[in-house]
Amino acid sequence: MKKMKVDEVLNTNIWDVDSKPHIVVDYEKCRRLCNKKACVYLCPAGCYTLTGGEILFSYEGCVECGTCRVICPHEAITWNYPLSGRGVQYRYG
Repeated sequence: MKKMKVDEVLNTNIWDVDSKPHIVVDYEKCRRLCNKKACVYLCPAGCYTLTGGEILFSYEGCVECGTCRVICPHEAITWNYPLSGRGVQYRYG
């Protein structure tokens, strides 16, 4: 069996993206309270990016691990599972 990099494995998954985001970010809390922006560095799917000191979030590639919600020290992230049958469908494991 060939060893695969994380990016290669993630590219084999299928996403059925819902039109309603299952993660909501309180950008005001991010701006006012957070100076570390841990979500940018710890999201395994890279859904959070830092642009001009501001968080930019894109839920379409989310792997539904919940890391962002757990690591946010200011509870600025509201996270729920996508509607039944939506979201990521893992091809390997």
